[in-house]
Amino acid sequence: MGLLTIKDVLKNKEVKHLLEASAVQMKSLGYTEHSFRHCRLVSNKCGEILEALGYPERTVELGRIAGYLHDIGNAVNRSNHEQSGAVLAYDFLRRYDMDCEEAIVIMMAIANHDEGVGVPVNPVAAALILSDKADVHRSRVTNRDHSSFDIHDRVNYAVTQSTLNIDAENKQVTLDLEIDTKMSAMMDYFEIFLMRMKMCRNAARFFNLDFVLIINQVRLL
Repeated sequence: MGLLTIKDVLKNKEVKHLLEASAVQMKSLGYTEHSFRHCRLVSNKCGEILEALGYPERTVELGRIAGYLHDIGNAVNRSNHEQSGAVLAYDFLRRYDMDCEEAIVIMMAIANHDEGVGVPVNPVAAALILSDKADVHRSRVTNRDHSSFDIHDRVNYAVTQSTLNIDAENKQVTLDLEIDTKMSAMMDYFEIFLMRMKMCRNAARFFNLDFVLIINQVRLL
């Protein structure tokens, strides 16, 4: 068997069922979408970040795999999902013959992607943090009843555009958001995402980059 790739992971039946279970659990808890759409987006962005910063292709591929698997722990429980997800991912990757050193890199990245506990311990972890926290958008909102929106629904639904750009030459990573302030006040965004923005700043610093936040064409960080 050759090196495990993101294509192998994408078509794997076990991963598919774990993400389906994650979707069921998160919907039951009233959370925004944390399944196929989110994981595919994070996977792609993780790879883009590492590629833009000149990392080897295999590291880029590990980033893509980590991005796709990072939320499988939600199939167990939302609480400590980053830890259970890391263990699930390591077990899965080793059973599919990934070298232990590569599997450990991914395990560490997944274990450190959640706010409050996560730190950018390696390049894959730093790229995962940036990719995950940048995914704020109305397409993540599964609740169709606007009258019952909580603050997370309201803020995510208010974001009509979210773009994460890496400028390696100028040593800058920029999260550019467009927010419908009729749906949600800008202060609501900071109320629930301040910790996440701090994580993004720390992840950017790991790469020796400055983190910039722009909302509605105004630089705020």
